Amino acid sequence: MNTFPDCSPARTRTASVNAARLLWVLLWLIAIPADTLRSAEAPWFTRALVGMEVGPTGAQFAGGQHAPDYARNFNGAEVVRRCVAAKAEYLVLWVRDGEFTFHDSKLVPKPAGLGDRDVLREAMDEARKHSLPIIAYCQLQYPAHELRQHPEWKMRQADGKPVDHLVCFNSPYTNAVTALLTEMLGYGIAGFHLDMVDQGFGPPHGCWCDHCQQRFQAEHGRPLPKGVNWGDEDWDRMMQFRYATSDRFEKLLTDHVRRLAPRATVDFNYHGNPPFSWEVGQTPVRHAGNGDFVTGEAGLWAFGALSASFNAEWYRAATPGKPFQVAVQRGVRMYHDQTTRPLNDMRWELFTLLAHGAFVTMIDKTAYDGWLDPVAYDRIGALLGEARNKRKEFGQVPVREVGLYFSARSRDWLGRDKPAAWFQSVQGAHKACVYEHLGFGFLFDENVTLEGLQQFPVVVLPNVGILTEREVDLFRRYIEDGGKLIVTGQSGQFDRMGRPLPASTLEGLIGARMKQRLEGTDNWVRLDASPNGMALGSRLDHHHRIGAAPDQFEHVPFLVRGPATVYEPTTGTAVGELLDSHRAALANPTGYNTDWPLSARTVVGPAALVNSVGKGTVLTFAGSPDAATAGEHHLVETRTLFANAVRFLHPKPRVRITAPANVEAVVTDDPTTRTLRIHFIAYNATPQTTPVKERPYVLPGLIEDAPMFRARIELRDGLKAAKAWNRTTQLKKRGNRVEVTVTDIHEVIHCRY
Repeated sequence: MNTFPDCSPARTRTASVNAARLLWVLLWLIAIPADTLRSAEAPWFTRALVGMEVGPTGAQFAGGQHAPDYARNFNGAEVVRRCVAAKAEYLVLWVRDGEFTFHDSKLVPKPAGLGDRDVLREAMDEARKHSLPIIAYCQLQYPAHELRQHPEWKMRQADGKPVDHLVCFNSPYTNAVTALLTEMLGYGIAGFHLDMVDQGFGPPHGCWCDHCQQRFQAEHGRPLPKGVNWGDEDWDRMMQFRYATSDRFEKLLTDHVRRLAPRATVDFNYHGNPPFSWEVGQTPVRHAGNGDFVTGEAGLWAFGALSASFNAEWYRAATPGKPFQVAVQRGVRMYHDQTTRPLNDMRWELFTLLAHGAFVTMIDKTAYDGWLDPVAYDRIGALLGEARNKRKEFGQVPVREVGLYFSARSRDWLGRDKPAAWFQSVQGAHKACVYEHLGFGFLFDENVTLEGLQQFPVVVLPNVGILTEREVDLFRRYIEDGGKLIVTGQSGQFDRMGRPLPASTLEGLIGARMKQRLEGTDNWVRLDASPNGMALGSRLDHHHRIGAAPDQFEHVPFLVRGPATVYEPTTGTAVGELLDSHRAALANPTGYNTDWPLSARTVVGPAALVNSVGKGTVLTFAGSPDAATAGEHHLVETRTLFANAVRFLHPKPRVRITAPANVEAVVTDDPTTRTLRIHFIAYNATPQTTPVKERPYVLPGLIEDAPMFRARIELRDGLKAAKAWNRTTQLKKRGNRVEVTVTDIHEVIHCRY
């Protein structure tokens, strides 16, 4: 039987497209450097410790009206040379911002000042001489150029009004992005950094555009809800729809890149961590794993000094077993200010992140015209060079005591539109761990397992209001096998929609019934002279020195500001007393300056409960020492109370660290050489005066000088030898104890066991 080719126009167009794609792939393979092909089994990020991101600044501020000299001096070859001299192991090069690209594109214009120049081509040609991987930065959110051309792609509020700066990820914008990525892949780049898949950081909330309405109707068989309506099942469906939208868009882009260039990597700028909430459209685990690795941001100016260790361990837990990248910046206050921090300020942040296992990207935002600051590159070179010299000190197995449990469901349905207050509990628990030198990590409701819980001698539920039957069962099994659980605030007291329950889902583990949720947060704790009270009260540092004289216990309450519960013990042993404040006696409690706590009034229940379950123990705080530690009225007593609870449950840790509160300690283990590494990283900022605006919110100072501090390390299981990295460190070994005096921002002590 004779067969004839299908010569229809559609078939012909398809064949032409396929032939063009094949030719493009062949040309792309030719363009790939030989060393990239040789290292195909070891992607660039598996070898990376420190790198740089470089791009112009100012595109997002001008609304399309830019001076002729914008990015005129942004030169790809010069950027590569500066980064190589600064010891960077890879370069994330800005190739597309909201207005422009910096390569020869048929889709998005270049800045006029570039003329015929192609910055990406310049960078690639120079990078091949140095075997430097080039990762293309491509901005996804706020695509101002595309939204001017296609206003129908904008997100829309429930009333139909456009959200002018945000794009809908269910719109044909996806096609524009994949076409742009295809162009960039033709240069032979090592991968993409895609910044970022967000659906807004606050109101107005989208998206109710035609694309979303049609898709929601098809998936759920009902129209979109009319707006934000907490407690409504349709709003729950809308939340899941938002998460699925971001997830689908990220996977679409990742699959597109891998289909065209399997060796090219993809990572997304991730915002599933505090202070970001449901508004962004990401959850901690689901949206961390769609690329080859997760990338997040630290940033003292935006998130605080504690964000470095918080974020690093968060990313580790969200993508178990994968490398994770954290981006920092050389600017003093924000990405776009073109100032340069002191070297010691950058050293503190970098070595905190490296000690916690991240690989780190230093961001340089160029001058408006693309000029590169030589002073900045001198400091960055010293910084990255030191990190590379210390490469063997990073990446070992973390030694941890405390697992901090985070519930995305509680974030959404309790935090809702004001998540900051709810975040205080987990952030305060982390702060207490850092100040008290307790090794910590994170656990998530999205991927929790019994094996994951069992990695930690102590697990903390920091005001985790919503807990499913499955979660409670996992906690029970963990405790029965010998685990130790700390419960704070109002954990387990709300249903899946954030509605109050008549009884806590944790009652059987707590060993007490819930009598009442206190409405106010200005609550007080007074410990007693019982053995448990003495243990929890030791080292509390208020004016009467609880723990120094037992007869003082019954007289001195201290403020523990945060959510609290009145419990009635059943099988649990009561410890101390919880007191409400005089606010409870006011006719209008919420009308009396809610920002300021009132003094203690009446005993309403126990301060804490201790309950044995199988081989393990549950310690429940009626109040929230974790939230109080991160709050506006934080006291030394609240964080010490939290640390005492950990030590009460886990009295003999493998490593015990004593050091100043401004010195973070990170302990890692290398079992093959039987070596523990103890990293000490000192935060040593200068004091500041009041600002011109927004008093009394004082911005932190910069770290100019290296401090001098003493620290002590005690090993439970024996110590053969100890040595310090720095020659200036004084070290004394006394049996299983090491005492050091350090005069630097970062020190590493090796302890052979």
